[in-house]
Amino acid sequence: MVEDCVNAVGVDVNTASVPLLARVSGLNGQVAQSIVNFRDKYGMFNSRAALREVPRLGEKTFGQAAGFLRVVNDDNPLDASAVHPESYPLVEKILADIQRDVKSVIGDSALLKSLHAKRYADEKFGLPTVADILKELGKPGRDPRPAFVTASFKDGVEAISDLRPDMILEGVLTNVAAFGAFVDIGVHQDGLVHISALSDQFVKDPHTVVKAEQVVKVKVLEVDPKRKRIALTMRLAENAAGSREQ
Repeated sequence: MVEDCVNAVGVDVNTASVPLLARVSGLNGQVAQSIVNFRDKYGMFNSRAALREVPRLGEKTFGQAAGFLRVVNDDNPLDASAVHPESYPLVEKILADIQRDVKSVIGDSALLKSLHAKRYADEKFGLPTVADILKELGKPGRDPRPAFVTASFKDGVEAISDLRPDMILEGVLTNVAAFGAFVDIGVHQDGLVHISALSDQFVKDPHTVVKAEQVVKVKVLEVDPKRKRIALTMRLAENAAGSREQ
């Protein structure tokens, strides 16, 4: 899991620890230690190319790991991106064609989307590679995770005492169990949506209709402040009395 994450987002060689560097594709514990030792002795790396001076880090290892190692500097923004050094000539070819410098192109999504990947593909750099590079230039170091979505808790509802039957609130599912699901509605105490209140349809397994971290709308059915219990429903047409609104 750590290796997958590290190779998906990259590692800053000027701040990464030995255990983290060791998880980079192509590196091992000894090479990672050499990188840190070299950094401690000579100072921060100012380019990816400077990594070639690290003992134990040969050309083969550099070729495997360079695309996952990031060096943030003002001289070459590509060193902080996922573009592999072997592909720098392709970027230079594209820049020469559009007569722009790399700093002005980095992050210019509109410009990069207007370019046709086929124009720059050749025997060395296939169409998929060109397309990936154009995408990376548009958003260098992009976060591969989906957009983070959270619930909008209702103003003025901050404690169990603020809850009233039939209130409709937005919340986040914190846990799904065999008997229902727990929802954080912003009152420092999760409410329970019983399995029978998860849907208008019969639900045999809650996991088939909801999942943890899902944002949902719920209605308050019952509140017991003394026992710190909150009964909720996702059947919004249902009222606190147990009947359905017409």
